[in-house]
Amino acid sequence: MAVVVLAPIALAAASPLIAWRDGVYIASGFAGMGALALLLAQPLLVGGFLPGLTARRGRRVHRWLGAALVALVALHVIGLWLTSAPDVIDALLFASPTPFSPWGVVAMWAAFAAAALAALRTRLRIAPKIWRVGHTALAVVIVVGSVVHALLVDGTMEPVSKAAFCLLVLLATAKVVVELRAWAVLARARPPVDRR
Repeated sequence: MAVVVLAPIALAAASPLIAWRDGVYIASGFAGMGALALLLAQPLLVGGFLPGLTARRGRRVHRWLGAALVALVALHVIGLWLTSAPDVIDALLFASPTPFSPWGVVAMWAAFAAAALAALRTRLRIAPKIWRVGHTALAVVIVVGSVVHALLVDGTMEPVSKAAFCLLVLLATAKVVVELRAWAVLARARPPVDRR
C-alpha cells in the first residue's frame, strides 16, 4: 500500500515541471495528490480489506481520513486560488476552458456533501439505509470525478503511474460498492408493488 501510494508522488516530486512553479502552487498540487491517495484507502477501510484493521476500526479510521480528505481538497483549491484566483472562479462557475476543471469541481462539492452528510447524520436523524445509499452515491461521484480530473491534468504526475494509480482507485471503489450492495438495502426498504 505504501509503495502504491508513494511511488506516483515520488515521481511527481522528481518532475522537472516543478522547477518553474512557486511554492504555493507546488503545495496545492501535492495536496491534490494526497487527496487522491486517500481515495484509495477510503473504500479499503470501509470494506475491511487493509491488514491489521478490523472492519469496525477501519470505519473509524475512514472517518478521520474523510476529514483529512476534505482538508486536502480545501488546501488544493485555496492554493490554486492564491496562485490564480480568476482561474478558480472560472472553474467554480463551470466557465473554465480546461476540460479537467468541471470534473474537479463536481468531485469537490461531492466531497463536501459527503462530509456534511456524515457530520450531520445523527442530528438530522437520517435513517441508516438512506444514509448508506446517499454516502455511497456521493463517494462514487467523488472517485469518478477525481480520477477523470487527475487523468486530464497534464502536470507534474508521471502519466503511467498516475493512470495505474487511478485504475486502482476505481477498482477498489467498485469492489467495495459491489460487495457492500448499498443499493440492495434501498431496494429491500421499498414496499412490494401491487400488480393486480
